[in-house]
Amino acid sequence: PSEPLITDAVVIGGGSLGCQTIYHLAKMGMTNVVLLERDRLTAGTTWHTAGLLWQLRPSDVEVELLAHTRNVISKDLEEETGLHTGWIQNGGIFIASNKQRLDEYKRLMSLGKVYGIESHVLSPAETKDLYPLMNVDDLYGTLYVPTDGTMDPAGTCTTLTRAASARGATVIENCPVTGIQVRTDDLGVKKVKAVETAHGTIETPCVVNCAGVWATKLGEMAGVKVPLVAMHHAYVVTERIEGIQNMPNVRDHDASVYLRLQGDALSVGGYEHNPIFWDEVSDKFAFSLFDLDWDVFMQHIEGAINRVPVLEQTGIKSTVCGPESFTADHKPLMGEAPEVRGYFLGCGFNSAGMMLGGGCGRELAHWVIHGRPEKDMYGYDIRRFHNSLTGNNRWIRERSHESYAKNYSVVFPFDEPLASRNMRRDPFHQVLTEQGCVFQERHGWERPGWFNKDGPAPLKNYDYYGSYDIKKNVNYKYNELLNKEYTFGFPPHHDVIKSECLSCRHSVAVFDMSYFGKFYLTGPDAKKAADWLFTADVNKKPGSTVYTCMLNKRGGAEADLTVSRLEAGAANLPLAPQSNGDAYYLAIGGGVAEHNWNHIRSVLQDQGFRCQLTDHSEDMGMISIQGPKSREVLQEVLDTDLSNEAFPFSTHKVVNAAGHQVRAMRLSFVGELGWELHIPKDSCLPVYNAVMAAGAKHGIINSGYRAIDSLSIEKGYRHWHADLRPDDTPLEAGLAFTCKLKSSIPFQGRDKLEKQKEEGLRRRIVCFTTDEKVPMFGLEAIFRNGVPVGHLRRADYGFFIDKTIGYGYIRNPDGGVVSANFIKSGEFTLERMGVVYKAKAHLKSPFDPENKRVKGIYA
Repeated sequence: PSEPLITDAVVIGGGSLGCQTIYHLAKMGMTNVVLLERDRLTAGTTWHTAGLLWQLRPSDVEVELLAHTRNVISKDLEEETGLHTGWIQNGGIFIASNKQRLDEYKRLMSLGKVYGIESHVLSPAETKDLYPLMNVDDLYGTLYVPTDGTMDPAGTCTTLTRAASARGATVIENCPVTGIQVRTDDLGVKKVKAVETAHGTIETPCVVNCAGVWATKLGEMAGVKVPLVAMHHAYVVTERIEGIQNMPNVRDHDASVYLRLQGDALSVGGYEHNPIFWDEVSDKFAFSLFDLDWDVFMQHIEGAINRVPVLEQTGIKSTVCGPESFTADHKPLMGEAPEVRGYFLGCGFNSAGMMLGGGCGRELAHWVIHGRPEKDMYGYDIRRFHNSLTGNNRWIRERSHESYAKNYSVVFPFDEPLASRNMRRDPFHQVLTEQGCVFQERHGWERPGWFNKDGPAPLKNYDYYGSYDIKKNVNYKYNELLNKEYTFGFPPHHDVIKSECLSCRHSVAVFDMSYFGKFYLTGPDAKKAADWLFTADVNKKPGSTVYTCMLNKRGGAEADLTVSRLEAGAANLPLAPQSNGDAYYLAIGGGVAEHNWNHIRSVLQDQGFRCQLTDHSEDMGMISIQGPKSREVLQEVLDTDLSNEAFPFSTHKVVNAAGHQVRAMRLSFVGELGWELHIPKDSCLPVYNAVMAAGAKHGIINSGYRAIDSLSIEKGYRHWHADLRPDDTPLEAGLAFTCKLKSSIPFQGRDKLEKQKEEGLRRRIVCFTTDEKVPMFGLEAIFRNGVPVGHLRRADYGFFIDKTIGYGYIRNPDGGVVSANFIKSGEFTLERMGVVYKAKAHLKSPFDPENKRVKGIYA
């Protein structure tokens, strides 16, 4: 057309994700939308997908997303169009050849009960009855889910686009995108303007990139980084097998293969340690395949023959080897790109694009229409990665390789990647390494996990698990320590973490928290912005520090952080910004700094506030000194009176520490008397050394985040993205005290909180303890009087009260209000791996409920 088309959104890519997204956009009422496909629907990766759908995954959000996909293809589409999508409910079996693997399945079974997903743990003999052609001699057990099944890619995509078209959406095939126009508005914000194609231009404020392995090229057109790699992924289809009809699909995780029922044959595929990268992604590639590399693939054939011996006598009818995209943490890339407003991602699905398509298409549509998804999609949000990593090719390649190689590995609670470590190191890194620090990777940062008693365990360069003729790392102590923790029992170093926790509770410990995000908010509208962004009143007098949440429009918690009000004055960077008026220092958990940065920036843009947000995360380190003896230690190091009167809880000031200027804040993340020291980079080590010297006589120790996890849950503090998420309101999360509802000051999400307060809470967080000493990790089912009412979001061992502690949100099964009485009057149990434990519900934290310790009051 000569006149440009004007639409509300353009979805690019006609595979599983693109078709699901346009269907859900139209269904949610945005019908002036266009789907562009450069060839024909499914031509990229979707047409050759195996189409397996498994309902149980070790993540509550994923279970919900998969349930929605299943609903769309088995029910909704048929009701709307009268067409069959090709869904076959033949069930699914997960194979376990060892105890750890079966433990993982038992965890999934317990979680399934909360969501009403039927599953059964079967013995080898019961498995044989169900699947007579299977070899069960080397089996430990299996998990059988009768309502799993198989999707048909072509049938699904055709039906989706028909349903979308019937609601007014437009689907255009054979229309390659040649460019994306971006404009810069008056405030300097980049926004999507139009999509250029070979057949004309479409004006639109919104583009959704669902282009799979081609997504990176579409990103480049608009200056958007799309961190994924393309791999060759293969399966073979066998000749007819007598007696295989109606058998369930099989995932043999330990052999890293899957066996999918295909009529009266099987398709066999898997994940190897040496996948072939597809580096020259070609635009001419449609319904095309690569030649199968039998040297790479043979290991899967051997695994399959071991599981179903009849395959040894069965011929191979066809081989399928096509491109599939993988990402750095084995999760998709979704949401609005940080570089350009209105540019959304829906790609990088790590071979789960069919089964996650329905759930993710729905969330993506909600994201486009309302600015945020409905569920907690942070684990898939492109903003989970720091901007310094998303353009780093070594990081993308190494981490994506590891996620492919570990596709079928057991998901353990405390696992860490080996690829691309040491990307961001704070000033204490070397000295802590020498003291045996076992680091965790968060947002590219190395942060202390725990301190190993027998010497350093430094990180080595990635060895690709010995693939591609790369020499495998030997005597790799860090890897050995990780392997020891591949258990669902207490780890071998449980007592080490215990001593780190109890030193903090009884004496004093130092935590390196340098990875924290450290932002300044300044400018003429800073006070206006702070009132609107933060739930708490942060406009107390300069020198105050306030714990607060930031909400989305639905009242959900997008973040929790501390905000310190600064004195106006000249710049003294990095400790203080230049400011003539109101200025605030924001300290934010380091793993979510990118998300916070973008949330604040988007709100400032949407509200038109004239502010500067500046990032000083790399310019300062931060150590937190916590415990009853912290005041005695710091009084020797800091040149200021640390008494309650002179330096009360929740205040801050710039002071001298061993001759260096630092910002001291009296705060605690562990529930003790303590101070954080925010220290310019070059002063970090001298200040640390002075603190350690002053603390020697009190037995001061280094402590890490494993201890923080335990200490903070014991105190009842929240962890954002665990027991506080974007789909939880502060009222549900027990954080009403952070909300200035008694004032008349408006803030984002306030209207929703007021409504919720009036109507009463339909779900709320509860603390549970068990007397039996059993480790829990989150996802355990919560029963009230024998009825499932929720699951644990977060759990850990509390060493001071000597109990397992779990936090979870519970609902009233009749849909009513969850009152204090509903909690007090119930008999609660927790189910972990199929075993039920008696639990006690608490409305207040069982540790220091009167909050005396942070005030320095020790009995």
